Amino acid sequence: MDFRLAIDIGVLLLYFVVIIFIGLRMGRKDDSLEDFALGGRRIPWWAVLASLIAAETSAGTFFGTPGEGFSHRDYTYLQLAFGTIIGRILVSYIFIKPYYDYKVFSIYEYLTARFGVASKNAASAVFMITRLLASGARLYVAAIALALAYEMISGAQPNQTQTLWIYLGATIAIVILTAIYTTFGGIKAVIWTDLIQASIMIGSAVIALGLLYSAIPGGWDEIVQRRGPFQVSDLIATGLDPARHGWDKIKGMFETEYTIFAGLIGAVFITMGTHGTDQDMVQRMLTAPDIRRSRRSLILSGLADIPIAFTFLSIGLLLWVYYQAHPDSTLPKSPNETFCHFILYQMPVGLRGLLLAGIFATAMGSLSTALNALATSFTRDWYEPYINPGATDAQSLRAVRWATVWFSVLMIIVASTTAYLVIVHPTMRIIPIVLGIFGYTYGSLLGVFFAGMLTKTRGDDRGNILAMIAGFVVVAILSGLPNNVAKIFGTTAYEQPSWLPVMEFPWWIFFGTLVTFLVAILFKTSHQQLAINKIGAAASQR
Repeated sequence: MDFRLAIDIGVLLLYFVVIIFIGLRMGRKDDSLEDFALGGRRIPWWAVLASLIAAETSAGTFFGTPGEGFSHRDYTYLQLAFGTIIGRILVSYIFIKPYYDYKVFSIYEYLTARFGVASKNAASAVFMITRLLASGARLYVAAIALALAYEMISGAQPNQTQTLWIYLGATIAIVILTAIYTTFGGIKAVIWTDLIQASIMIGSAVIALGLLYSAIPGGWDEIVQRRGPFQVSDLIATGLDPARHGWDKIKGMFETEYTIFAGLIGAVFITMGTHGTDQDMVQRMLTAPDIRRSRRSLILSGLADIPIAFTFLSIGLLLWVYYQAHPDSTLPKSPNETFCHFILYQMPVGLRGLLLAGIFATAMGSLSTALNALATSFTRDWYEPYINPGATDAQSLRAVRWATVWFSVLMIIVASTTAYLVIVHPTMRIIPIVLGIFGYTYGSLLGVFFAGMLTKTRGDDRGNILAMIAGFVVVAILSGLPNNVAKIFGTTAYEQPSWLPVMEFPWWIFFGTLVTFLVAILFKTSHQQLAINKIGAAASQR
């Protein structure tokens, strides 16, 4: 084996050993579902902050965001990060207090207290399906590194079948390693390993940015000469075409991915959906000792998004400049793979191993949080009420661990399917895929939670389910889903009316929320449920 390659492999193995050791050690005293799911609510706020960053910075971000910078060669994607700060402030003051007041393990228990069991079941099911698809879809991304490493070592590009097997093998390895410490360590293992993984991810990205800049001959002057001078429009875009007028002009705004309106409206609702109604994100906020420290970790994670997104976009833009100055005939066709190609072929030995560890850190960090949240939601929302009512702490702890194992298997299936689709369609971009999956359903979740938290007497089980269906249907139409499905199955394409825009993904949750909320508040909460709410509110104050 080449000595330089052995050093990189040694760095990777050291990372895996440390992560698994810490994960298993942190969770060795778990003896109840509360310990497994919430860590006894004793986690420091700064560790929760790091966990939030690690959870939302997946391998999709590590490759997908540089891919956006490489493709667009601007910073318009950063507009979405502006909205995430506003969204987190709203989440911290609308959602967190009710969750603490009702002492929930699964946030969907709040809907039982406010509306009834049917609303909880519908929301929990939507979360589990969406989270499974979204996390599985971005899980395969870490395997890109191994597929390109195979090409570098063998000197031959793998064919589609070989690439698929590499992706499958890497996915299984990542899931097994992550599932080991997540299954036995619970949320404490997740958060403390997230702290390490977030540090590795951010550190490796900054190192990569510095090395890229130093590798460009001529530095800043070369960047400006090849890319062109930077202007305000490279950060702020409205999507309003001066050549259009009236509704046609506004329609163009909805059909543009990254605009300031998408950032200050669409991204706000995306963030409220992912950070207010997603068990994956909220669960780690609830591990903080109190509301104040939970809010602090959430808001600061939003502020951290700006420099993180800026760093990864800059990597993508500098990659484009670098390969303009150093043409490479072996450069992958997919912009998602460009950063990994640079890591493998241009990074110094040792640092290359650290960057590869950063890739796996992002994948394992987001995967561990998803597995823990899925298992907790299943156990609290389905196992305890239906499969084993009156379960003891030991039985619930055993159930949540087995649920982690089975969700790991499902993750492998979803990731493998996604890998196949991306291999067949190499020009597919990661960010729209991952965020698009959330877009179809999280508007429905957010609309129902809004009906519960922003009103006192509106909404009931039957109305909420109808509202969630209405929200999904509207988003499906606005996103052009019927037409896309028709193309896949080779049937007659759905004709979108000329006046109706095919909206880009940042707007989906906004319109899904709006429709769901308006339909839900048409129904009045029953007197019986209102009486239950009063009893529950009084009990939560004690």
